[in-house]
Amino acid sequence: DDKLKDLLELLPEHDLPEDLKSKHCKRCVVVGSGGILHGSELGHLLNQFDIVIRLNDAPVQGYTDHVGNKTTIRMTYPEGAPLSELEYPPASLFVAVLFKGVDFNWLQAMVKNETL
Repeated sequence: DDKLKDLLELLPEHDLPEDLKSKHCKRCVVVGSGGILHGSELGHLLNQFDIVIRLNDAPVQGYTDHVGNKTTIRMTYPEGAPLSELEYPPASLFVAVLFKGVDFNWLQAMVKNETL
């Protein structure tokens, strides 16, 4: 599809950041957004994993005792992306999971700094 090709050309990178490519992922954890960790006080344990993958808009700020504060990768559909910039640490990788036409429109608007 030409729309996808044009969109990929707008993106600054097409590969994983070097620090992620060189990481030997020995222990990984996926943290969802269902709230099951609330009250668990497992944050210190989750921070010890080499890779922490967070899904959707699972908040970190205000819940670090329970969910930790380390985010290596944030994966989400566009409509599930956190609204707070605090949920996107500079050292983490944001992965948009695109599968609908409107998702590609969202990505193009984000890259071009346009309003949807």
